[in-house]
Amino acid sequence: MTDYILNDAQHSDIAAAQKFADKNVLLGTPFADDNAKEQGLLSVGADSTPTAINIYSKDYAAKDKIKTYLDAYNNGKSKADQEIYFDAVETITNMTTSLLDVVTLVLVAFAAISLIVSSIMIGIITYISVIERTKEIGILRSVGSRKKNISRVFNAETLIVGFTVGVLGVGIAYLLCLPINVIIFKMAGISGLADLSPINAIILRAGSMLLTIIPGFLPSRMAAKKDPVEALRTE
Repeated sequence: MTDYILNDAQHSDIAAAQKFADKNVLLGTPFADDNAKEQGLLSVGADSTPTAINIYSKDYAAKDKIKTYLDAYNNGKSKADQEIYFDAVETITNMTTSLLDVVTLVLVAFAAISLIVSSIMIGIITYISVIERTKEIGILRSVGSRKKNISRVFNAETLIVGFTVGVLGVGIAYLLCLPINVIIFKMAGISGLADLSPINAIILRAGSMLLTIIPGFLPSRMAAKKDPVEALRTE
């Protein structure tokens, strides 16, 4: 079959016309040099000289072995004697990885902005809570509570908020993994892609508590430093 196709292409009318023409018979433009004419002959089948070999591996492991063999063959040889190869799968993989990295960075940037805004809001809410409970702070101080006890009250409050938010976030993430995995499996045939490990869940909860206690630390210190006499006079 291959011999028949090559022979038919070499003896076709367009191949014969291209052999004796100084321009590309398909485009009607003159050739820039001899290399361009050779490419023109190859494009219409007038020249059957092999220019490349396509190798199809059965899996990624076989592909890596082929690349290792070619690299070992080219090692120590001059550039003219080396075998030039092109790994289409690796190129597509690198492009996909680069695209995913860009998307990941963008998502991380948005998440960082959201965390910063949330931390500021937590600090503001804690500060408002301190102002609203100034009289209560004065009562606690008057019955013998120390400054660090007052500070611990507000720190505990922010920790409880952070822990609750972390639990809700991790729970929602686990619930979202179920439909996401179903959709990915139906579209790409890949199962279990979206997954949240227990270690990551613990880290997320700890991070949530840390991000709430840091902005709440300053208002809690302000509450601890309030004078009990002035706090009791506050209405």
